[in-house]
Amino acid sequence: MSTRHPVREAMTVPFSGESLSGDAPPGDRSLGRRRQLSDEVAAYVRELIMSGRVRHGEFLRLERVADDLGISVTPVREALLSLRGEGFVTLVPRRGFMPAPLSRQDVHDLFEAQAYFAGELAARTAEKITEDGLAELARTQELLEAASRTRDAEGIERANHRFHRTINLCADSPKTSWLLQLVVRYAPRRFFSTIDGWSQASVDDHHLVLAALRAADGDAARQAMRAHIRHAGTLLVVHLEGRGFWDEAGAG
Repeated sequence: MSTRHPVREAMTVPFSGESLSGDAPPGDRSLGRRRQLSDEVAAYVRELIMSGRVRHGEFLRLERVADDLGISVTPVREALLSLRGEGFVTLVPRRGFMPAPLSRQDVHDLFEAQAYFAGELAARTAEKITEDGLAELARTQELLEAASRTRDAEGIERANHRFHRTINLCADSPKTSWLLQLVVRYAPRRFFSTIDGWSQASVDDHHLVLAALRAADGDAARQAMRAHIRHAGTLLVVHLEGRGFWDEAGAG
């Protein structure tokens, strides 16, 4: 990492600190909590990389990440090894971990995959959603618009997540939802509100998705959702270009 301390500067959502339920032995609970921490660290490092706050050429020092997040080194090491398995970070012998090169095409590909599965879920929801479900989406959209007007980053992220989660759950397609979760983890959710144009684009795009759902038009819902996700991906590419991401990272 550079001296910018990107983790400390960008950290907006603390780890949950939730205890595991059940009567598992203390050792099992400890292992489960460590795995949860490892997953959370991996998710956060993905978002740091995808938002351009940490890039190829900068080393991810285990001790510094652990210190910034207030955790031990062990889950950080496990998280980085997991990300190495994904091809998202590389291990330089005797030096440590750094983000793997990330190209414009990589970003487009990740959002294209997300758009496909999200579109399918929206289409299925159009056939099943109730009036109560539509009313909940409308209320969530109002919360998103209010947060956008006041530039409430956490409110924007929370309302946007709730909007999409409601649609995905209503589709009642667990396997497709699982596939979506595999690709959506590469979207820098906690940093979207810092990307120029994203909040307004999300507000506008959601209106088109809502209109299609109200009309029970599966094809229109699919296309509106896919256009929305692709739009977000395009804005992220523009954001990374504006930060000189590819010039400095040497990735095309």
